[in-house]
Amino acid sequence: MKPFTTLHGLVAPLDRANVDTDAIIPKQFLKSIKRSGFGPYAFDEWRYLDRGEPGMDCSNRPKNPDFVLNQARYQGASVLLARENFGCGSSREHAPWALEDYGFRAIIAPSFADIFFNNCFKNGVLPIVLAAGVVERLFAEAAAQEGYRLAIDLTAQTVTTPAGEVIPFEVDAERKHRLLNGLDDISLTLQHTDTIKAYEARRKLAAPWLFV
Repeated sequence: MKPFTTLHGLVAPLDRANVDTDAIIPKQFLKSIKRSGFGPYAFDEWRYLDRGEPGMDCSNRPKNPDFVLNQARYQGASVLLARENFGCGSSREHAPWALEDYGFRAIIAPSFADIFFNNCFKNGVLPIVLAAGVVERLFAEAAAQEGYRLAIDLTAQTVTTPAGEVIPFEVDAERKHRLLNGLDDISLTLQHTDTIKAYEARRKLAAPWLFV
């Protein structure tokens, strides 16, 4: 998992509330568990005018010109600005996989669905909760200014606007540690490799029949 320390990213405003995980990555793409390759299918039903299927070459698919991520000014965005209850619906971990593979490293919203929120931290995406009034103001600024970027500092727990406004945000200390150091669940387990091996050696001596 890629560490997250600071980000100075272009903002894409997704002005929809209650965006569920089926919208983020439709169910037909859930067959793979590789964690990669989902970016071209993120928001598939909104981005494209045809129905997407696993393995399709998306480079020639007809795009919906009205969808925000298809607009030229938001190409290369790494910060997603969203409305309340982002990531609701089923608990599929493919949703943060798709967003991260698309290029988003941070999502700002007034609220998130709990399971999606937790899955983001496990997959290198920083979900930031800000007050609805603050998010509303960021939407207005992003719409008014092409190339609108935010500077996000996880260590300082701040979001800084182009005008220099510094907005603090809260983050759990353990989740912050994991993101700063790029530690997913497997990486955390591997930190205890020596202890695990020592236990297995003792267990083999005490109950050798289990290892036959």
